[in-house]
Amino acid sequence: MLEQSNSRTIRVVKDTYTNVEALLREKNPDHPVYCIYPHVYEASTREFVEGFVGRVLFAVKANNHPKILQVLQQGSVQHFDCASMAEIELVAANCPDSTLYFMNPVRFAGDARIAQQEYGVRHFVVDDLSGLGALLAEIDAANAVIFARIAVSHESATQDLSCKFGAAVDDIPTIIAAIAANGAEPAVAFNVGTSVKSPEAYAYAIGIARDVLRKLPMQIRLLDIGGGFPTIYPDFSAPAIKEFIDRANEAGKSLPLSPDGELMAEPGRALSSSGMSTVTRVLLRKPDSIYLNDGLYGSFWELTANGHLEYPLRVFRQGQPLTGETKPFTVYGPTCDSADVMPTALDLPIDITVGDHIEFGTTGAYSLSGRTDFNGFYSDTIVTLSDTESFPPRIGD
Repeated sequence: MLEQSNSRTIRVVKDTYTNVEALLREKNPDHPVYCIYPHVYEASTREFVEGFVGRVLFAVKANNHPKILQVLQQGSVQHFDCASMAEIELVAANCPDSTLYFMNPVRFAGDARIAQQEYGVRHFVVDDLSGLGALLAEIDAANAVIFARIAVSHESATQDLSCKFGAAVDDIPTIIAAIAANGAEPAVAFNVGTSVKSPEAYAYAIGIARDVLRKLPMQIRLLDIGGGFPTIYPDFSAPAIKEFIDRANEAGKSLPLSPDGELMAEPGRALSSSGMSTVTRVLLRKPDSIYLNDGLYGSFWELTANGHLEYPLRVFRQGQPLTGETKPFTVYGPTCDSADVMPTALDLPIDITVGDHIEFGTTGAYSLSGRTDFNGFYSDTIVTLSDTESFPPRIGD
């Protein structure tokens, strides 16, 4: 069965299967299928929400698919970090009773007003006085918490976010004073970077925030330590997520917050990556290369950024695992653009052929939220796998 949506063809299939083998045997899918493992999401969200001492906000940009948002909410995520009105509307429609935060210093005119008046948003962020003035012109400041974002970076971050957002440390007291003078509750935020490799980065950044807080004439109630919590990939190693949480918790103990003070965090990748896989099909085989039905213009677009270059994977033929001797293959996506190629060769069975399927694990972060329909290649088929004994491909399996 086919449905038309915004000129995209979406194939509607049964939305629950026991495991990926059952999916492949029953449907033998031609188009990419995105598989949700709810029990994996439940475990990853529980670890973070129960381990972190403060308030956990899921960064919607990491995965904005309605089914993923719903699974995360079922897994105890009740707070959502939104960067736009589109994300606020999406979460409000799919996760009722959740708390929404507009945590982007850049907003379209009028969006802050709509967010506050129609969606009950109270938390906003700025990083300079001009942005504060524009925000105050739209909202009821007495019913708002406004964060002043500090520019913080650390050498262990894969990407430095402070080059785009954040005020210099010396400018924060002035911004805080202006927030308070206009009747809003002032707060402080930072984001140490993307895919941070060292837990020490959070202690370092919290230390900077601590110095700022000590210079303020009032006590602050909320400190948002942002995201950047990493996921391990085949070519990207980092300590276990618990070490990052524990280090942030420990560093936060010495903060001069008000008696009812609270830390906040905005994990995206750490909550969304592990519980989803991408099932692809081989469309063409050449001696040393294969062509898949998904690629860098689709759900693998993140591989074009700095960071990891591959995902754990396993190969199937007619719904059964395909093992044996392997060799490196160049892997292309289906589009006509020569840039649509995986950034590193992948070790695959030497007899892999047209019609075989490859399941890539740990693809839940920055995949669905950024894929395009370039050349007409697009899939929105997402299914749930119910067997709690099955897992997506993982490192070491």
